[in-house]
Parts: sequence; C-alpha cells; structure tokens
Amino acid sequence: MNVEQKYLGNVGTLVVLALISAFPPLSTDLYLPALPHMIETLHTSQSQVNLTLSAFFIFFAGGLLFWGPLSENYGRKPVLTIGLFIYIAASILCAYAPNVGRLIGWRILQAFGGSAATAVATAMVKDMYDGREREQVMAILMSMVVIAPIVAPVIGAVVLKYTSWRAVFLILGGFGIVAMLAASLLQETLEKRYTGTILSSLGRLAVVLKNPGFTSLLAIFAIVPMAIMSFLAASSYIYINRFGLSEQEFSYFLAFNAMAGMTGPMLYMRISRYFKRQHIISCCFAMLVLFGLSVSTIGHLSPYLFALSVAPATIAITCMRVPGVNLMLEQQERDTGSASALINFFAMVMGSVGMVLVSINPSDFIATLGIIQVAIGFIGGCLWFFIRNSAYVQRINLQEN
Repeated sequence: MNVEQKYLGNVGTLVVLALISAFPPLSTDLYLPALPHMIETLHTSQSQVNLTLSAFFIFFAGGLLFWGPLSENYGRKPVLTIGLFIYIAASILCAYAPNVGRLIGWRILQAFGGSAATAVATAMVKDMYDGREREQVMAILMSMVVIAPIVAPVIGAVVLKYTSWRAVFLILGGFGIVAMLAASLLQETLEKRYTGTILSSLGRLAVVLKNPGFTSLLAIFAIVPMAIMSFLAASSYIYINRFGLSEQEFSYFLAFNAMAGMTGPMLYMRISRYFKRQHIISCCFAMLVLFGLSVSTIGHLSPYLFALSVAPATIAITCMRVPGVNLMLEQQERDTGSASALINFFAMVMGSVGMVLVSINPSDFIATLGIIQVAIGFIGGCLWFFIRNSAYVQRINLQEN
C-alpha cells in the first residue's frame, strides 16, 4: 500500500472502498422489482419507466468525466464528499417525485452525485496499490460490491410488500449518509495534485485517450458491460411478466445471478496463478458466446434454465473485469483520475446502450439478450485476439513476473 490509512487500516479501507463502489448496483437493483408496479402507480409506459434506469447510467457516466479529472485538482476526498451530498439530496427528492418526468429528472441528479463515488474509488485503488496487489484488491472489491445486487432486490421486494417504491429511494438516501460517514475516516490518497485550471484538468481526458495502449484496451473491455446491463434491464420483465414469478421470487433469481458475479473476480485470482491472463480473457469471451447461444435456444423454456444459462456468462464478464481494468490502469503513470473516469464512463455508456438494445424487441427479451451476449463475446474476442500479444499487454506481464 503506497498511502497508509491510519484510521481504517487495510481491512477498513477495503470495506469503505467497497461501500462507495456500490452506488451503481444499489441505485438500480434495489428498485428493479418495482418497475412493473411503477408503471401502474405513475400512470406511464414501460419505456418511460425504463428511462429511470438508462438515464441514470448515461448521466452517471457523464458525471464520471467531470469528477475524475476534478479529483486530480482538489483531491479525492473533497470530491467524494460533495458527490455524496448531492446523491443524498437527490434520493430524497426521487422519493417524493409526483410524476415520471420529475422522477427521471431527480434520477439524473442522483446519478451525477453518485458518479463521484465511483470515479474516486477506482482512482484511490490506483493511488494506494500496485501490480498484483492491485489485482487482488480489485478482485476483493468487485466481489464485495456484488453483495449489493444480492441483497438489494431482496430488500426491495420486502419493502414493496409493506409500502411503495418511494421508500426505496429513502433507503438509498440513508445508504448515502452511511457512505458519507464512513468516507470521512478516509485519508487523502492523492500525493501530488494537478496545478492547472479546472478546464485544463478536464483536458487531461484527451491526453489519456491519445495513449494507444490505453485506448486499444478500452475499445475491447468497454463493450463487455453491455451484456450484463442488458440482462438487468430485461430481468424483471422476463422473470415477472414472462415466467409469472412474484416480486419476491424474482429477487431470489436476481440474487443467484449476483452470486455468480461475485464468483468471477475470485475465480480469476485463483486460476491466474496457473494460467496467463491472456488465455483467461480469451476463455471468458468464448464462454460469453457459448452461454449466449444457450440463453437464445433454451432460456425461454423455464426460469431455471434461463438462470443457469445467464449465470456462467455473468461469471465470465466479472472474471475478465479484474485483469481488464488493471491492464488499462497500468498504461497510465499519471492522470489516474482521468483514466479511472474514462474506464467507468465507457462502461456505463455501453451498458446503457445494452439496456436500449434489449428493449428493441419487448415481445422476446430472452432471444434479444442471447443475441447481445453472443455478439459481444464474438466481437470482443476477435479484438482481443489481435491485441493480446501486443507490446502493451506483454510489458505488463514482464513487470509482474
């Protein structure tokens, strides 16, 4: 660890980093069971309610490009504190939104504030850890963060059993308060601040994008979240409307998939002791194609076959996330905040594209989801085949061996 955290220690630091990394899954999965119900209570359409998801991700992504470079100027902790305050206020406003238009507006503000946490968390990991240790920390964090989508839909379903979807946003506001209190114990991790203007700090995004090692890897790994985000957008309609499950039963299936997601990062750390990261990533893309075909062909037969087809694809996605992010971060000696922002920005944007694509054919979400997974596995696998033996990847291997 490059920066000691005397108040929290190693374990406490990991817990806080996981907590502030959990905003995207918590802000979506907690109210996924309520989507069909929200259509009725807000007297609106499925597409309008889906905008509360897709708009959240789009503006969450946009916020990353603002907060990431800004944290290079003013430090990680001040940016995190301001972002959390905005998130808390917006969550409360969402709870009292009188119509779907206002709800979408407040979700946009909530996304903007929450994006500060994600941008800062990834940058802090780069600030504090190096090499193999960073991969281990990222694997632990990703596995801990996946607890959020396991617990969130179950909590959401229980809340809906006794009250309305509005209480879900009050719970999110409470989570933001807890995160702010925990983050107050963090010490600043940025050792050397950027001394330019805010405008010039935002310009560092372009500097990072001019790095061919970073952008070539970004082009590959940014499309992967489309597969998992398209599943999240379609999951409630598939399980509740298509298979006729209750909101509570749906939450259990979603939790099962989240457990698969938790397995991926830890599986990578175990098998990377014996196999090269290039081969692991290649296998993950192949798995995405294979189980995408399974979703398309047998996924419609029962909720169990659908879940068993989607889970291995989720494992593959989260497994390659660890080496993918680490490879991209290793391409940058400086401008960590900007690199972190770009990594998360493109993941969010492409995830939102996946959400839109899966909704193109609402009469058959399952087939569309399978096609998306196959396409991403094939395209990503082909791109990875051409770059996996490049100087950018090999240089990192030599540094760690």
